[in-house]
Amino acid sequence: MRFRHPDGSTVHVAYCTNVHPAETLDGVLAQLRDHCEPVRRCLGRDRLGIGLWLAKDAARTLITDPVALRGLRAALDRRGLEVVTLNGFPYEGFGAEEVKYRVYRPDWADTERLAHTTDLARLLTALLPDDVTEGTVSTLPLAWRTGFDERAAATAAAALTTLSRRLDALEELTGKSIRVALEPEPGCTVETTADAIGPLTALPGDRIGVCVDTCHLATSFEDPATALADLETAGVVIPKAQLSAALHAEEPHRPEVRDALAAFAEPRFLHQTRTLTPGGLRGTDDLGEALAGDALPDDAPWRAHFHVPLHAPPAPPLTSTLHVLQEALALLVGGVRPRTRHLEVETYTWQALPPELRPRTRTQLVDGIAAELALARDLLTGLGLKELP
Repeated sequence: MRFRHPDGSTVHVAYCTNVHPAETLDGVLAQLRDHCEPVRRCLGRDRLGIGLWLAKDAARTLITDPVALRGLRAALDRRGLEVVTLNGFPYEGFGAEEVKYRVYRPDWADTERLAHTTDLARLLTALLPDDVTEGTVSTLPLAWRTGFDERAAATAAAALTTLSRRLDALEELTGKSIRVALEPEPGCTVETTADAIGPLTALPGDRIGVCVDTCHLATSFEDPATALADLETAGVVIPKAQLSAALHAEEPHRPEVRDALAAFAEPRFLHQTRTLTPGGLRGTDDLGEALAGDALPDDAPWRAHFHVPLHAPPAPPLTSTLHVLQEALALLVGGVRPRTRHLEVETYTWQALPPELRPRTRTQLVDGIAAELALARDLLTGLGLKELP
């Protein structure tokens, strides 16, 4: 979806296709047919933005086969879909029965991460709509924190510097400007927006910035106003933001609250859990670990990295951090100029919800994704943006 900001610029809104597992190009094309086009039709729109996820094998097919790339672009056009942003965080296997720590490999100390991200940037220049010259790619925040030493950090910094120069050259060659955004996430080397400032200000130019994911922001109990102000003061750009909500438990000491949380502890994804104490942020790598004993103090609210559907918060005694999304969104696009022009709804956990909350049919999933996008649309028009055809 496209929206006109009061300053005259266009803000793009998409939903991320990592909710539909596909490792190959054929799988991606099936996604467009079975999910993305039906979501567009459900919303009653002629055109819908998608944040495309291209796994390693799909990306390599497109890089090595120009005919296949033209075919993907034609399929997007035929189905009324457009791509201005790619989700480059997961590399492969995101639809596996157990993802957990695997999603952080390869990291930015591995040459394959640079190669894959370069491929994605090249592909995006060919997939951008004819009237759009700026694209974005989100990526993992350097690495998972453990095992990432000074040598790995130096290797990652060198890789990002190389990427920045490649993006400069790509614009000279194609006329398309691609920016890459590190996505701070709990448990990673760059867990918060504050953690991103040092590594990013050391890089040349402004090709690489931050992807503000509002679920991650909330899970780490970051204040949106402070986080965004600090990024602006440091001169760190925000190429992209992901609209998402975390799981919130106000009173985790209560047995009924723990029982409700336990229903969200599942085997596929990590659900890093955090609480804010007088001594600072405390956390565990997964929700089950937090529930298993006294790993976390339970006299203050807990938040878990579980992307709950925006329009359907969990039933009491749990809730979501939608209010953090709303506050961040107002700061991102509600001012005299937008801090970012690419927004992506990223709820990839529909099939990881407790069984009674999961969509049981393709139609139910389509309806749910459309409802999330409708909520995002309403929030944006409430901030004064005008929906475009």
